[in-house]
Amino acid sequence: MLLLVLVLSPRSVYHSRMLSTSPSCTRRRFMASAGMAAAGSALGAAPATDPHGTFVREALHWHAAGPRTVECDLCPIHCTTEPGERGECSVRENRDGKYVTLVYGRPVSMNNDPIEKKPLFHVHPGSRSFSIATAGCNIHCTFCQNWDISQKRPEEIPARYVAPETIAQLALQQRCQTVAYTYSEPTIFFEYMLDCAKAVKAASLGNVVVSNGYIEAAPLKQLAPYLTAMKVDLKAFTQKFYGDHCEGELQPVLDTLKLLIELGVWTEIVVLVIPTLNDNMDEIKRMAAWIAKELGPDVPLFFTRFHPAYKIRHLPRTPARTIQLAGETARAEGLHFVYAGNMPGTRGENTYCPACKAPLVERYGNVVRSQQIANSACPTCGHTIPGVWE
Repeated sequence: MLLLVLVLSPRSVYHSRMLSTSPSCTRRRFMASAGMAAAGSALGAAPATDPHGTFVREALHWHAAGPRTVECDLCPIHCTTEPGERGECSVRENRDGKYVTLVYGRPVSMNNDPIEKKPLFHVHPGSRSFSIATAGCNIHCTFCQNWDISQKRPEEIPARYVAPETIAQLALQQRCQTVAYTYSEPTIFFEYMLDCAKAVKAASLGNVVVSNGYIEAAPLKQLAPYLTAMKVDLKAFTQKFYGDHCEGELQPVLDTLKLLIELGVWTEIVVLVIPTLNDNMDEIKRMAAWIAKELGPDVPLFFTRFHPAYKIRHLPRTPARTIQLAGETARAEGLHFVYAGNMPGTRGENTYCPACKAPLVERYGNVVRSQQIANSACPTCGHTIPGVWE
């Protein structure tokens, strides 16, 4: 029987001293283990090693690139690894010419969150979302809010096996309407997420993904039929920012956003606005214009206030005026639903009808104070409000 302790405080602390010397594909380094504040709740003490291969499964989306060499097809990096090497995400490993995942059934964070925390504002407002994550990420943002799990190797964080069917059962027990794959980057635990998504949908619950959008088309198409929604973090609208601060590329994220719309997956976008790095209003204007043209004016866009974290602790919090100006700029480009993040108590948290401007969902932080949408429409003027409401 699984003993699960759900701690609903914002963060709880892990400690691990297990290190690994297995090389990675391009980033042949790893961070020394230290005291770690996890984004959700601890699963209890467990050995950091996995001598019995409990968490190991053959990976999806890879191909042989030589006699014992493999190339990963899961994300745009396309890591090529030799036996014993791992990909950039640190959770997929070449074992004698076969690519395996090391994090199947290995969540390091589990929590019962409000859906607004993702944030998703057009998906079942006021509902709860059972949220899980494994260690690892396929990009390396200098400003990551959850670096203590996303930038760690799986063996650095204690974990116990949790089957996909158990995730669905726990979500039901906790009276959650959805399961969220979040905190780190869900793409890197694709096999586990896919099986969880199938079990969750079979239990008549929804699946939401909180992602950096760094995923190839084939795996996204495989996952899409099980998804209720996806929130994508658009880090900036320049390749320079992605190269300097994420070790990634902008274009694959834009491609993912366009594909999500083509696949009919409800999509929301978050931009963490960092002073001096991506707060230029000309850039934000171009971003908003691209979203309106390529994705449509009804895609919700959040401008979220930055707080110093990880490797960027020398910059101040984003001024409230910057967030307000970004919102005004995006609305001027034709976007109907523009929100302010990390600014509780402001009008930027509320949903308004784009036709008659009536308040439809009023929020304070992650708390929904009122919800007026009926039959996916504004009760005042009847204008259809896009989202997942019922």
